Amino acid sequence: MSFDANWLFLSLIPGAIGSVLLIYGKKLGRFPQLFAGLALLIYPYFATTIASLILVGVAIILALWCAVRLGW
Repeated sequence: MSFDANWLFLSLIPGAIGSVLLIYGKKLGRFPQLFAGLALLIYPYFATTIASLILVGVAIILALWCAVRLGW
């Protein structure tokens, strides 16, 4: 497995956002933020390309946004 420097740098971004969301969701008991943070921390391990890394990250953030807008 070869690691691209761009992929490694971009994988730090969802990890950082995910850790903040996970801590926030755990501290305040907010399950959408907790689950989105956990998903953002885990999925970079399975994303093999930069495009999949970006698309899945955007999908998780959009799902979180919709869940919060619906009042969950």
